[in-house]
Amino acid sequence: MVTRPQDTDIKYLKGIGDAKAKQLLRLGVLTVWDLLTYFPVRFEDRSKIIKICEVEHDKYACVNATVITPVSEHYIRKGLTYYKVQVRDDSGILTCIFFNNPYIKTYLKRGYEYSFYGKINIRRGAREMLTPEFEPSSHSECTKCIVPVYALTNGITQKFLRKTIAEAYKSYSKYLIDPIPPEILREYSLCPIDFAIKNIHFPKDFDSLEIAKKRLIFEEFFILQTTLRKMKSTAGKATGISFSKVDASPFLSSLPFSLTNAQRQVCDEIIKDLKSGVVMNRLVQGDVGSGKTVVAALALFLCAQNGYQAAMMAPTEVLARQHYNDLSPVLESLGIKCTLLTGSTTAKNKKDIYDKLENGDIDIAFGTHALITEKVAFRNLALAITDEQHRFGVRQRMLLGEKGDCVHTLVMTATPIPRTLALIVYGDLDISVIDELPPGRQRIDTYCVGEDMRERINNFIRKEIEKGNRAYIVCPAVEESETMEIKSAQEHYDFLSRNIFPDIPMGIVHGKMKAKDKESAMCDFICGNTKILVSTTVIEVGVNVPEATLMVIENAERFGLSQLHQLRGRVGRGKEKSYCVLFCNSFSDETKERMKIMTKSNDGFEISETDLKLRGPGDFFGTRQHGEISFKIANLANDFTVLKDSGIAAEKLLLADPDLSNDEHYYIRLEAEKLSQKLTL
Repeated sequence: MVTRPQDTDIKYLKGIGDAKAKQLLRLGVLTVWDLLTYFPVRFEDRSKIIKICEVEHDKYACVNATVITPVSEHYIRKGLTYYKVQVRDDSGILTCIFFNNPYIKTYLKRGYEYSFYGKINIRRGAREMLTPEFEPSSHSECTKCIVPVYALTNGITQKFLRKTIAEAYKSYSKYLIDPIPPEILREYSLCPIDFAIKNIHFPKDFDSLEIAKKRLIFEEFFILQTTLRKMKSTAGKATGISFSKVDASPFLSSLPFSLTNAQRQVCDEIIKDLKSGVVMNRLVQGDVGSGKTVVAALALFLCAQNGYQAAMMAPTEVLARQHYNDLSPVLESLGIKCTLLTGSTTAKNKKDIYDKLENGDIDIAFGTHALITEKVAFRNLALAITDEQHRFGVRQRMLLGEKGDCVHTLVMTATPIPRTLALIVYGDLDISVIDELPPGRQRIDTYCVGEDMRERINNFIRKEIEKGNRAYIVCPAVEESETMEIKSAQEHYDFLSRNIFPDIPMGIVHGKMKAKDKESAMCDFICGNTKILVSTTVIEVGVNVPEATLMVIENAERFGLSQLHQLRGRVGRGKEKSYCVLFCNSFSDETKERMKIMTKSNDGFEISETDLKLRGPGDFFGTRQHGEISFKIANLANDFTVLKDSGIAAEKLLLADPDLSNDEHYYIRLEAEKLSQKLTL
């Protein structure tokens, strides 16, 4: 009895033994379904046969030609032999060259016609084709058609993969079961699964290929979004710790300022979650400087007020320490015991913290990844907060939550994402938005300049330092590039410190430095030991230096608008007037449009909407890591329309059948369960 391809080990496919099965496993192919969904990385158009006289140098061509000479062998050195044979059509002669392939003598017979496909080299008028693929002209398996090209591993060739996938389709196409319900296929004009699988591997034409791709991309997105929404629905039903005391007044009255209306709205949403008796899974997204940390602090306070422990995890030690320094004085004044746990905490102090967390002597732990190590155990953890969540994977956030039972989860991001996009990226979370800045928050004057302003800007940097302020200089790369004219952090730092600011203490920080060296460089800048910090984008997250009043960004055209806004948000945090200077090497129409919005607006949500219109959604999707998920064919940035359609379809499906319990939804339920497990591994 033949089973579904998903349930059939690849070893049972004709022509696959143990050795080949092991080689295919390196490609992630374990079942017949894995093979059928091992999609090509690209396609070569070999469908057009041209005359030999029409071939062009350094381009690929497909020709029909007759072998007119015997295959000759030419020894160059040990390990390198090449073989030559001449072929002709009615327009000219072509020499085919093969390297280290003695079997060519057997395969190519004089007087027979073959189809050849390969790269053309023209030397002194003589035409050559290097290592061509070929077959008898009566065939059309690797010539005269659109040919898929796959990623390979040792022992697996293109020819073997094409042949094996063809065998798999021939044997199992009748057993393919479509997880997408028929009504959705009709509504979105999607082809059946068997047509899609056949034409993604062996398209009869480019129209069929596009039809197949659209359907398979839709399926990947549809399964993802159905899974995320189902996870959110299930989490929304999970019993959580209900906080009976939700009196925020002691905390709010201890603050030297009043909350904005947007902050109050988000606080109300969080309080509602914590009172509900259902586990909270909420994302708080807000612009740079909008006051997300205060909202998180209120949640921490309410947790301690109810006799439970809470943890707040940040991606860097500098940011974790900043949260601890900012929030612990307020919380401890209310009788709440706090601690800080990072990688640099001494072994003796770590042991003391571990004991106090396990005994319940500490109410709130601030920290880095150190919070999720095996040695950390809480007595009664009820709230886990992750700041700048895009720096963590799903599993890391879950590990923190798993330190307790039915833990409420709050994740925060300072990357403003258009709401329509956020609903897709964070489909498994409830979303709160802080879209209002506290009163008194200064506008950062932003200027876009060219290289002709270099000396003037350097003088401006010096003037700001002489006033007692500090400056960031951000470069797009760590090291010099031979292929791109972009500023590198190391090269720029060396030049500035030797030639422009030799009398001003400078620091450098970038991603290739050791963690302790990065932390040290950041601490020197925060403390004022250095006045200018040259950096890559590692400083875009969270660091608060009120004395920093100037942000200079090199090669600004190479950054997304949202990233530029994040970087700009590192200044303007104190009382002094702050500035951002964008150096551009390119002033294309798109660059002018993008820089115009940066100089005009300080509103992160307005900027993100513009970024979405101008550059598409690609920049935003780096903010979410879905466990170990990777798409086989879909591209979040390029296939946005299909992504939106699949989200609508997933929502409709779950409205009609929330548990996917109907028989016709059995296979989508199976796929959703598999993906859900993968996301939470």
